[in-house]
Amino acid sequence: MTEDCIFCRIAAGEIPARIVYEDDSILAFHDVQPQAPIHVLIIPRRHIPTLLDATAADRDLMGSLQLRAVGLARELGLDKDGFRLVTNCLAGAGQSVFHIHLHLLGGRTLGWPPG
Repeated sequence: MTEDCIFCRIAAGEIPARIVYEDDSILAFHDVQPQAPIHVLIIPRRHIPTLLDATAADRDLMGSLQLRAVGLARELGLDKDGFRLVTNCLAGAGQSVFHIHLHLLGGRTLGWPPG
């Protein structure tokens, strides 16, 4: 855990969140500033700052994040009309919390390009 990381603190239970899924390695919770009717963040419990910091040793974890996102999309009914899964890397791409996280967005038509 990194003390100054808000997602590490959420994963440790120090900051409350509307959790939709958790296991030993993954936590998923509703975004406090949703950009769509459904906006869930999926994070690894272990602190990895950016995609650039992931290594071959993280292969299974990264795959698990993706598969969990698909499972949550189904559970939340997003498999009917579609959803978007976004991962930003570094500030120039919009990453504001430096702990790898996936944004699961849906519940409305999502335009393209995204921004």
